[in-house]
Amino acid sequence: MVTTVSPTYARETVQPEFGFGFDGVLHSLGDRYVGILNGIDTAVWDPSSDPLLPAHYSADDLTGKRQNKRALLEQFGLPVGDDALARPVIGIVSRLVDQKGCDLVLGASEQLMSLDATWVVLGSGESHYEAQFTALAARFPSRLGVRIGFDEGVAHLIEAGADMFLMPSRFEPCGLNQMYSLRYGTVPVVRAVGGLDDTIRGYAPRARRANGFKFREATSDALLHTVRQALRVYHRPERWAALMREGMSDDHSWGPSAREYVKVYRQARYAAALRWAE
Repeated sequence: MVTTVSPTYARETVQPEFGFGFDGVLHSLGDRYVGILNGIDTAVWDPSSDPLLPAHYSADDLTGKRQNKRALLEQFGLPVGDDALARPVIGIVSRLVDQKGCDLVLGASEQLMSLDATWVVLGSGESHYEAQFTALAARFPSRLGVRIGFDEGVAHLIEAGADMFLMPSRFEPCGLNQMYSLRYGTVPVVRAVGGLDDTIRGYAPRARRANGFKFREATSDALLHTVRQALRVYHRPERWAALMREGMSDDHSWGPSAREYVKVYRQARYAAALRWAE
């Protein structure tokens, strides 16, 4: 048996685009190649008890999220008046590399900065992306805050204080930040690849159990269209609250993942027993 970290990534990697030369080997395994989502540490990532947050909250009482939003804006030196607090905050915590779709964000940067939203970015990576995000923040100091590097406390504050979390990855075997975001009531906007596709149920007006927004084409236009859709729904408070609570009710602990691994181990043991019997 061979495992990878999400069902969709398992399907993707038997194709040349994502297989990177191993697609034939993986395809030959047939049903012995299995994708199982990673889990997250639900004790560390829990908005009701997270020691790195200025205010705690839960799906039953979301009022603390606004206090975290104010603290997040202050952390990045962004406006914190009533207008700013009413405006959605979109967070990014990422390595600034091609894989994470940084070029898709920067390709639509002029249009994104014109939207009625505030942006915060935490990450490091390729120097040209670091420079471009830093320059963009200098041009739009009241709409974009950028922190180059990584800080665990700031990462937790972004998950708690942002209204949306953007992950436009070109490929993403599993992804963890979208799961942190769901747990923190921060609605993910993702590209439908790998584990992002497995964990996010895309919004549609009549969709049941939607917990975020997703797009398939790896283009700046597709990203921009989906962000605009998310912003429209944000201004419908009842629907937005339903999205938040739906995500917060999802179980992305290691429990479900462990049960799937047990199934794989049992299957491998059964196959081995058959071979020994022969």
